[in-house]
Amino acid sequence: MTFLVTGSSGHLGEALVRTLQAQGRKVVAIDIRPGAFTHRVGSTTDRDFVARCMKGVTAVLHAATLHKPHVATHSRQDFVDVNITGTLNLLEAAAREKVAAFVYTSTTSVFGDALVPPPGEPAAWITESVVAVPKNIYGVTKAAAEDLCQLFARNHSLAAVVLRTSRFFPEKDDNPAIREAYEDANVKVNEFLYRRVDIEDVVSAHLLAADHARSAGFAKFIISATTPFSRDDVQALRSVAPQVVRRYAPDSEAEYARRGWTMPAGIDRVYDNDKARAELGWRPRHDFRSAIARLKENRDFRSALAQAIGSKGYHDRAFTDGPYPVERKRP
Repeated sequence: MTFLVTGSSGHLGEALVRTLQAQGRKVVAIDIRPGAFTHRVGSTTDRDFVARCMKGVTAVLHAATLHKPHVATHSRQDFVDVNITGTLNLLEAAAREKVAAFVYTSTTSVFGDALVPPPGEPAAWITESVVAVPKNIYGVTKAAAEDLCQLFARNHSLAAVVLRTSRFFPEKDDNPAIREAYEDANVKVNEFLYRRVDIEDVVSAHLLAADHARSAGFAKFIISATTPFSRDDVQALRSVAPQVVRRYAPDSEAEYARRGWTMPAGIDRVYDNDKARAELGWRPRHDFRSAIARLKENRDFRSALAQAIGSKGYHDRAFTDGPYPVERKRP
């Protein structure tokens, strides 16, 4: 099997190429920027470039995208060009070449406003059946690209799998209130309870999805660390989250105290990965409990792959008000 990996100079793209090459797999790695794990430089918006790169490919792992941090620095048209047109170019080329599997890296951000219940309501329990309500151009274009994947699966017999990944970026949180209230590692370990996943597990999900695509035809999966919580916890999680965590991970309290860390008083949503574990046979290795176990041994809570890749950032310049601007006012 020959894999085409898009976005290979980016965070996930590099992780995919590193892993595939380490396994001795054939890879064609493309990105608009040169990089140590990029073989061909070009854009997915260039149909001729995409067509050339697709020759001889049997599986596509499409990770290239404009991300949420680009909303403030790129136009809506940029998002349409990259996230929708770029995906369409890849799907058309893949269908022509009769590619066996197309795996699209989407995001839990497509759920948008469905993620935050009104005040006083229980935490949202997020499964694949929750209706997406995108709240910005990033979410809108990712959702549209998902629909294109479904269209090509239905009308062109292109086996396609959509992976809605939760947070795995290593950069600091864009919310200044969060950055001021918590150490960065504290934030990320907290998120393993309900909205974070390690990049090593994201990679394994992509490779399983490529193997599963032929039998699936079309499918969507949430890719997030396995939460310790159950649906019965959603009411308490919204207001007394530390009490709920104490029941499931009692040893975390002492480790948090040792580090001077805190748990948020409330959690507003929980991502449920049951479908991916059941249908893909996905077995994520990293979650809140495993992070606590490593911290107790004074080890890094991240996987070796996450540590090796490190932070890449999203822009080629620095900003005075945080790791990246959140929103740009438009006329």
